[in-house]
Amino acid sequence: MRTATLGPEQRVRALAQMSERELDVLVVGGGIVGAGTALDAVTRGLSTGLVEANDWASGTSSRSSKLIHGGLRYLEMLDFALVREALKERGLLLQRIAPHLVKPVPFLYPLQHKGWERLYAGSGVAMYDIMSLSSGHGRGLPTHRHLSRRHALRVAPALRKDALVGALQYYDAQMDDARYVATVVRTAAAYGAHTANRARIVGFLREGERVVGARVRDLEQGGEYEVRARQVVNSTGVWTDDTQGLIAERGQFHVKASKGIHLVVPKDRIHSTTGLILRTEKSVLFVIPWGRHWIIGTTDTGWDLDKRHPAASSADIDYLLDHVNSVLAVPLTRNDVEGVYAGLRPLLAGESEATSKLSREHTVAHPVPGMVVVAGGKYTTYRVMAKDAVDEAVHGLDRRVADCVTEEVPLVGAEGYHALWNARASIAARTGLHVARVEHLLNRYGTLTEELLELVTDDPKLGEPLPAADDYLKAEIVYACTNEGARHIDDVLTRRTRISIETFDRGTRSAREVAELMATVLGWDADQIDREVEHYEKRIEAERESQLQPDDLTADAARLGAPDIAPV
Repeated sequence: MRTATLGPEQRVRALAQMSERELDVLVVGGGIVGAGTALDAVTRGLSTGLVEANDWASGTSSRSSKLIHGGLRYLEMLDFALVREALKERGLLLQRIAPHLVKPVPFLYPLQHKGWERLYAGSGVAMYDIMSLSSGHGRGLPTHRHLSRRHALRVAPALRKDALVGALQYYDAQMDDARYVATVVRTAAAYGAHTANRARIVGFLREGERVVGARVRDLEQGGEYEVRARQVVNSTGVWTDDTQGLIAERGQFHVKASKGIHLVVPKDRIHSTTGLILRTEKSVLFVIPWGRHWIIGTTDTGWDLDKRHPAASSADIDYLLDHVNSVLAVPLTRNDVEGVYAGLRPLLAGESEATSKLSREHTVAHPVPGMVVVAGGKYTTYRVMAKDAVDEAVHGLDRRVADCVTEEVPLVGAEGYHALWNARASIAARTGLHVARVEHLLNRYGTLTEELLELVTDDPKLGEPLPAADDYLKAEIVYACTNEGARHIDDVLTRRTRISIETFDRGTRSAREVAELMATVLGWDADQIDREVEHYEKRIEAERESQLQPDDLTADAARLGAPDIAPV
């Protein structure tokens, strides 16, 4: 397998190749499910195309809690099949598919009642561990343990003494969700899939009732392409109903959007060596270790406003702060919040009025000949969703097709990762980078780190950190454009890196330098650099304004005050 690049030339070439000859499968939607579906299809030997209207993972798949987990709360709902499936996938991702991207993370569950709660919660966590091990992929994570209050406070001194009588500690896993999607897309491209972001479906091609392809508009270069395909897979998440509307078909199910928001605070604001999981009146609240930060989330409320830019209101932020402060000895304030992000979960609409009670299981359907729809589910089980979608698409192909092999296909950067990790000290000595910097790169790129280091060898200035966001090297900005499909400042500051939520200025101090680095790859002139910076600053201003508003309606109106750089 060659290592694919997602640079500007590759994107133009991919669109042209998709329109030259009929594909077996065209996947619409570049979130985790669409990326996974493209990888599944191409590794079965099917000619495959993947198009995304905005940037890879620009919707739900970059705004999650960034956890790969079985879902402890689904045990309480007695949804054992979903938990067992997710735990198997967690093990596969940790051990085989993406060990460079998916990492173990500890969580502490404070107990507030003596006796019965330890027995009740302990039984659930024990079942979680047993189901993980029984999946055949559960090794590699420590099993849970019971802690006294004194021991729990040593592990998490930030907790109020009266907030717990004891605790349980267990392990799950986490990843950078947007980076993971980009890596899946690159892996699909490496196996021969044609992939293009900023390419919007504006209509479907029909022959009678059958869907035979789509009209794709290039939002960067202009122009439209007719892409013909024997099967089209609609994997557009919360936009599923909108996409179905392009063929005037309501579909066999509906997708309801549920908004979840997260706060990011500096590591020193919460003194703890472990993440926290807290029970709320509706669901659970996570405090998740995230490098030099904590991620706190999430909410779960219905959303029927703008899907592209769901807005966090002042009420959402207060909800999270109130709940986390109920257990912290030193409460957090608004001034502690570095970043805020909001995302939409695609839930299968059912009879329940509360989004927190709607299904996280997925559904695959064939509403009209030539089109498959996949919706619902959770990030952790994306590979299973992709397999089911391609299995359904295969029914519409008039030939025998190989079974799914993605359980055995590591993502690019995974092969040899452990060997490079063991050699990180020698890599640091060879390159002159600090070993902590090398570890940072290995955990973001795996063995593809060598490609970044080549950029630094060619131009040593790229080995310097960004002055206003020193977790990241300048080389990472250039690499995002040459190899990872970044086309605009938003792509780099919010998805290829997390500067937009990891700095108090939310990336505005880095915007111009990032734009100038991107310009060297994308051929921007001074006017385009100014335009990109101005757009980003207006976006951040609109987000900050929305987060001061009292409710969803006013927050949505404030957020829409900043137009998109490339209107979709």
